[in-house]
Amino acid sequence: MYAESATLIGRQLAARGIGLVYGGGNVGLMGVVADACLQSGGSVIGVIPRSLLEKEVGHRGLTQLHVVETMHERKALMADLADGFLAMPGGYGTWDEFCEILTWCQLGLQRKAFGLLNVKGYYDPFLALADHAVQEGFLRPVHRGLVLTDQDPVALLDRLIDYAPPVVDKWLDRAAR
Repeated sequence: MYAESATLIGRQLAARGIGLVYGGGNVGLMGVVADACLQSGGSVIGVIPRSLLEKEVGHRGLTQLHVVETMHERKALMADLADGFLAMPGGYGTWDEFCEILTWCQLGLQRKAFGLLNVKGYYDPFLALADHAVQEGFLRPVHRGLVLTDQDPVALLDRLIDYAPPVVDKWLDRAAR
């Protein structure tokens, strides 16, 4: 089901004329999304650190592949090249990139749409943790609202395209401490 959703995302991006910017690998769901986008006539830009090029079996059939030196460069370049973000189910690397980009959105360093494709409820525990953080006062509701979620890839893409980020002038109220 994860691969089916990844394939649908890749096809939908191509059909809508939206280019894909991703981690540059030829394996896992990253590779599935990239291949589906390419096979459907889409544009795919990969960004991969040199040290992972062989470990992740860097995708050699992309529209463009940027090879960078560090993971920090990878995340920064992907963030610069992308107009929005969509995280599929994944592990530590996905979570790391997801949390860093989400933090940048929270801090107002960027104002781009961010979505979690919640295939089979994969992100339900994370979303429950975010809700708990709001209840405990560690996360403001407006920042919790930065994350769009859906189980349907097409619906999530629609929501990302239509997203207008909130304007938060002051994200910490010192008087309320």
